[in-house]
Amino acid sequence: MAKDHEVSDSDKKFARSFYNSISLGGAFLALTAFVLIIFLSAMDILSAKPMPYLGILTYIILPIFLIIGLVLIPIGMERERRRRTRGLGAQVLPRVDLNDPRHRRSVVVFLASTAIFVFATAIGTYKVYDFTETVTFCGELCHKVMEPEFVAYQNSPHARVKCVECHVGAGATWYVRSKLSGAYQVYSTLFNKYPRPIPTPITNLRPARETCEECHWPRAFFGSKQTERVHYRKDEKNSLWYYNMLIKIGGGTPELGHTSGIHWHMNIDNKIEYLATDKTREEIVWVRSTSMDGKVSVYSSDPDFLDGSKIDSSRIRVMDCVDCHNRPTHIYHSPNIALNRAMSDGRIDSDLPYIKFIAAEALTEKYPDRETAVAAIDSTIRAYYQSDYPEILVSMAPQIDLAIETAKKIYVNNNFPSMNASWRDYPNHIGHFLSAGCYRCHDGMHENAEGDTITKDCNACHLIIEQGDRETVHEVNLEGLEFRHPEDIDEAWKEMSCHECHGTDEE
Repeated sequence: MAKDHEVSDSDKKFARSFYNSISLGGAFLALTAFVLIIFLSAMDILSAKPMPYLGILTYIILPIFLIIGLVLIPIGMERERRRRTRGLGAQVLPRVDLNDPRHRRSVVVFLASTAIFVFATAIGTYKVYDFTETVTFCGELCHKVMEPEFVAYQNSPHARVKCVECHVGAGATWYVRSKLSGAYQVYSTLFNKYPRPIPTPITNLRPARETCEECHWPRAFFGSKQTERVHYRKDEKNSLWYYNMLIKIGGGTPELGHTSGIHWHMNIDNKIEYLATDKTREEIVWVRSTSMDGKVSVYSSDPDFLDGSKIDSSRIRVMDCVDCHNRPTHIYHSPNIALNRAMSDGRIDSDLPYIKFIAAEALTEKYPDRETAVAAIDSTIRAYYQSDYPEILVSMAPQIDLAIETAKKIYVNNNFPSMNASWRDYPNHIGHFLSAGCYRCHDGMHENAEGDTITKDCNACHLIIEQGDRETVHEVNLEGLEFRHPEDIDEAWKEMSCHECHGTDEE
């Protein structure tokens, strides 16, 4: 009877050595990977926008399994050939006879189950990788670690731009690089090895031309942008002082003759290179400018760098967007700036005496945890009015309550004690109010061999056309005004940068 169930070699569709568990398993794996590749390729083609994670799965990960499956086939065949050579006999495989109703039902169930499995796996795999592209995955999966950056992101101008669009972008190369970096981050998170605060990853960022310039293109920028900077002083009346400024954004194209302003730096008709001596790029000691006609100018704050003897060429960086816009999304505001905005928006009533002073005092203090901070901010402000203005505490109770709640939100959005992170730890290079920013190069200390310096002229980047308190001081001049400090500090502002005072805890 056993011979009736044997299948002769002539009846087999493939070489007899193919019929073994390893080769058949490899064939199944390869076939499954191939079907998934076809399915996901179709989804990628029909997608309205590039999906880097889906592309990596389709064109890198699944082909690996396809290759493994194909490699297993000859390995199994060779193993089976050697078995036969040693006279061990062929592996006995199940015989399928479709004329037998039981076999036929089994085959139908197997094929249907396989089809469902392949389809479900394809959908599930797509959903998994689609989830890894979401802001929820990036910002909330490692909630404690990423909370500071996630909260700052939610309150930023780029809150509707997905994390992966800047941190990964399209294409396989940067995805692989990000995931290799992410592997260590996972290890650091699991074993509590991560630094606090998390450092800004400036050493491995994708070039700005491949991320920022997908939406922002310096060649399309022209002219100036008008902006009003409002400042409330820390006196009883919370006196208002403001500046109406024209920010010389500039930009443009050499062909049309429009190449001016701040975006003159951005490779429009010039190439700016620099060397920083620290990892955060706060200390820039050497700058090289190459104009479109090939003229090269080298400046340095250290004469020893001018001859190039101390220059490590591997550390020279070509300036791009993120050298100034280093916090375009993860923005932390100091108490002074945040309170100015809240008072200007009416979230804190400027009629509350000394509210700017006492709120700034409460927000500037360092606290061990969030709960302590929130309680201290509340008690500090209430105690102040209870002691110095008890009648205000009663007559303006709703305004005080709103001011306290607003101050708490300011703290929660900009300070994260569990991660030792706050506005102090992440300097913003736009301007020069809280950190050196522009003054990293435009400090009047960077000279070339001829003794010329990189300009320190304020009007090179912005023009003050109106300033004052609208009462005792109100100056207007469309040609530009000399800066007037809200407080009487004589000529000190000409000798030092704003950040040397405002970048401290005292502000």
